Amino acid sequence: MAGLRFDGRVVAVTGAGRGLGRSHALLLASLGASVVVNDLGTELSGEGRDTAPADEVVAEIVQAGGEAVANAASVADPAGAASIIGLALERYGRIDAVVNNAGILTLDEFPEMAAETLSSHLAVHVLGTFNVTRAAWPHMVAHRYGRVVITTSSAIFGAPSLIGYATAKGALVGLGRSLAQVGADGGIRVNLVAPAAETRMVNDSELRRRSGLPPLAATATADPGRSAAEVSPTVAMLAHEACPLNGEIISAGSGRLARIHFSETGGIVRPGLAPAEVLEAWSEIASPGELYDPASTADYVAHREVRIRSALSHQAGTQG
Repeated sequence: MAGLRFDGRVVAVTGAGRGLGRSHALLLASLGASVVVNDLGTELSGEGRDTAPADEVVAEIVQAGGEAVANAASVADPAGAASIIGLALERYGRIDAVVNNAGILTLDEFPEMAAETLSSHLAVHVLGTFNVTRAAWPHMVAHRYGRVVITTSSAIFGAPSLIGYATAKGALVGLGRSLAQVGADGGIRVNLVAPAAETRMVNDSELRRRSGLPPLAATATADPGRSAAEVSPTVAMLAHEACPLNGEIISAGSGRLARIHFSETGGIVRPGLAPAEVLEAWSEIASPGELYDPASTADYVAHREVRIRSALSHQAGTQG
C-alpha cells in the first residue's frame, strides 16, 4: 500500500467490530483515515446487541495513534444508517468513503426456511448497504467525490443451505453495479469485493459441511494467508481516491486476487425455434467462443441488438 494514504479522508466502515470489518478499519486508520467504526455487536445470526466490539476497535486505533469514533446503530434502520454518516459529519466534517461490510448469516434449507429468514438477510445486507450509501450520497455528490465499497460473496454462484445469504449477496451485485452507473459522472466510484478469509462466518464446521465448503484444517485460522488482513488492502485500494475502477467485482483472499465478471456467449439467432430445437442447439448456444462482458444494462441491450441485426442480415444475404 506504499503511496496510498488517506490523510484528511473520512471513511465509515460497517460491521467493523470483528473479522473483515475490523481489519478494514485498522488498515484504513493506519493509513491516515479518520474512521467511523460501526457495529451493532450481534451474534452471527443477527441476534443480540453489544457495543463492546466497536468500542474495542476504536480503542485499538486510538492507542496506535489513529483517529476513530464508534457507532452501534443498525444499518437496517434508515435512521440508524443516517446516524453513521451524521457522526462522520459531526466529528470530522465530511465523509469520503463508505465500506459496506455489515452482514449476518444463518443456515437454512429450502423449502423449509421461513420467509423471515430471507427478509432478515435482505434487511442487513441489501437494505443496510442501501441505507448507509444513500445517507452518504448527497455529501459525495456535493463534493463531486466519493468511494463506495460493497461486500458481496462467492455465494453468488450458489450455496446450498445459504439461500438467504446467497440471495442477499447476489442482490448487492445489482445494487452496486447500478450505483456505479449513477455516480460515474459525479466523481463517485462504486465497486464490490468478494472476500475469502477465515472469520467466524466460515469457521463453523456445520456451516461448512451444509454449504458445500471443504472442511477447515485445524491450523487454518493460524495461517496468515487466510486472514482478513489479506482482503483489506484491496478494500483500501477501492476506497482510495486513486482508484479508477467502477462497477467491478474483485475476489480477494488467501493472497489471490481475481476479477469476477458476467459474460454472455455469442449465442445463436434463429427465430421460430421449437422447444425441442432449443434443446438440440444448447451446446452451440452455450459455446464460449465469443464471450462478451457488458459494462451496463444499456451496453448489454445495445450489443445484443447489434448481434441480432447482424445475424439476420447475414442470413438474408445467404438465402438471397
